[in-house]
Amino acid sequence: MLENKTRLLLILSQNSLDQARVIAGRATTAFKLPVSLQIVLRALIWVGLKRESHSVLFANIESQAKAVREKRSRTRRAGEGRQLASRSR
Repeated sequence: MLENKTRLLLILSQNSLDQARVIAGRATTAFKLPVSLQIVLRALIWVGLKRESHSVLFANIESQAKAVREKRSRTRRAGEGRQLASRSR
């Protein structure tokens, strides 16, 4: 199944991780097989990739991209402020 493997660092909110754990628990109970968090996350990513034209998916992607841009912008502005303060000393 996973002949061509790549490692990935995935940072999720605690809420998202908890929801994935719930899905893993329900799947374990339903299938009477151990279902790991990794299996659930892989399945969610695979399903999401198949639904590339789904408007909810694109709305989520847009909101996350905007949040990342805003956070980076704030970090950059804070760094510039510190540089100006150290120069004026």
